[in-house]
Amino acid sequence: MAVVPGQAIAQEEQELLSLLGREETTEYAAASFKTNRVINLHSLESTTAGVLDVKISHRFGYLNGGIYDLFGLDESSVRLGADYGVSDRLTIGVGRSSYEKTYDGFIKYKLLRQSTGLKNMPVTMAILGTAAITTLKWADPNRDNLFSSRVAYTTQLIIGRKFSNGFSLQFSPSWVHRNLVATSAEKNDVIALGFAGRIKLNKRLSFNAEYIYVLPDQLAEQYTNSLSIGFDIETGGHVFQLHFTNSTSMIEKGFITETLGEWGKGEIHFGFNISRVFTVVKPKS
Repeated sequence: MAVVPGQAIAQEEQELLSLLGREETTEYAAASFKTNRVINLHSLESTTAGVLDVKISHRFGYLNGGIYDLFGLDESSVRLGADYGVSDRLTIGVGRSSYEKTYDGFIKYKLLRQSTGLKNMPVTMAILGTAAITTLKWADPNRDNLFSSRVAYTTQLIIGRKFSNGFSLQFSPSWVHRNLVATSAEKNDVIALGFAGRIKLNKRLSFNAEYIYVLPDQLAEQYTNSLSIGFDIETGGHVFQLHFTNSTSMIEKGFITETLGEWGKGEIHFGFNISRVFTVVKPKS
């Protein structure tokens, strides 16, 4: 049976390791992104098993509000959230946003992990499922309002790769289902494609960007695609994410299907995410 050059090299490496008394191991890619969020989008990363990640997120008003609104600082939309690592592959989380007084929850499972060595996997792949419930008072409380009308769901596949110590990319095809939409011009089911990347600038600083393209003829004409750029700053137990985005909402149902701001008109929010992790269950030694 013929042996191809790559197999011969691998066999030689294994034999050498055996002679040295060592076994080949699997090395998994880590820190593709500094947290489990890029900016709005979920990143490739999961919360470590036994760790609680408390998040405080703000989006201020539009920059084009000028000095009268202190370039948006007079207004803000807030989300408080908590993510927990059930295992190194499984993360769950809940949150509450001031935007439409929304409660949300998610579950994310890492199907594949980028690795080299004994097991070679070129990409990381995760699946994300979310649910969101708005709790605004009904516009017309006298009509027959259904609780199901408040609910929206998102399913997302996250596929990406850490190409080097300083560069990561991911692709996030997404499906959003809204039980109720405002007009007949909008679809209950929306398909979108998310793209995100990270460039590491130094040990504690990185540049992030993300863009979400919604396929045509699914949303009302006033809505646009979400575009966000920003910087991650790591300070020990905290990660500060400072960014600019045209999306007000910080959950998938909102920033994918309800983005109103236009970058060309200065309808850009300055915002931040603060991530603080706590070890709830210590790993077994």
